[in-house]
Amino acid sequence: MLSKKYRFHSRGGVRYVYQKGKTIRSPKMSLIFAENTRGLMRVAVVVSKKVEKSAVGRNRIRRRVYEAIRLNFEQLPKKKDYIFVIFTKDVLKMKFSELEKNLGELIQESKV
Repeated sequence: MLSKKYRFHSRGGVRYVYQKGKTIRSPKMSLIFAENTRGLMRVAVVVSKKVEKSAVGRNRIRRRVYEAIRLNFEQLPKKKDYIFVIFTKDVLKMKFSELEKNLGELIQESKV
């Protein structure tokens, strides 16, 4: 899990990223990112009830994505806010290496 200082603490920050940020989509997830003035990046993972009805499943997806982000933390540019939105239940069953690869591709596209 990421340290608390790298996570969003209110809905206002998330709302700002949704409104002002740019979006990159892949078949299983999307990345919304925006510049921030805090000097530290912030990360959120959003999994809708439409993806997985049970809270246990949604939390497991969220934990897997946060762990992949933590392991590839150095790839993320520091002065941006990131929101990863998960679209499919497949993220729960896919291999962890494939999940890391998908996240890495989204991150590389956000740098351009």
